[in-house]
Amino acid sequence: MDQIQKMKQQKQYEDYVKKKTPRHNVWADMFKAFLVGGTICLLGQVIFHYCETQGLSSDDCSNWTSLILVLLSVILTGTGLYPRIAKWGGAGALVPITGFANSVAAPAIEYKKEGQVFGIGCKIFTIAGPVILYGIFTSWALGFLYWLWTLVK
Repeated sequence: MDQIQKMKQQKQYEDYVKKKTPRHNVWADMFKAFLVGGTICLLGQVIFHYCETQGLSSDDCSNWTSLILVLLSVILTGTGLYPRIAKWGGAGALVPITGFANSVAAPAIEYKKEGQVFGIGCKIFTIAGPVILYGIFTSWALGFLYWLWTLVK
C-alpha cells in the first residue's frame, strides 16, 4: 500500500511540474531576440552615422556610439525599462555593450542600500565578473593557439 501511495504522489508531482513549467515557442523567442538585438544595433548605427555627419573621425564616432549606448543602457536599467525589454526580447538584449552595461548597473542599483563598499563595491561585478574572466581567458587561449599556429606555418 505504501508503494502505491508513493507512486500516486510521484504522478501528482510530475503533473504539477508539467503544469507550472513555462512553455516556449522557440521561433517566437528567436524573432523577439532578433527584433530587440537588431533595434539596438540599428540605434548604434544611427548614432555612428550621425557622428559622421558632424565631421568626426571613425574612431571618434565609435567612441561616441559606445558611450551613448552604455549611457542609454544604464538609464534604462535605472528606470526599470531594460529588464522589461530583456524579459521580452531575451538574448537579443544581450548585445555586448548594452547587455554588459546592464549587467554592471543592475547589481549596483540593487545593492546600493548596503553602502558604497559592501553594497556597490562588492556586488557590482557579480554578473559581469564571470564575463570579464572568461573573456580574458578565451582571448588568452585563442592568442596562444594563434601563436602556436604561426610557429607551425
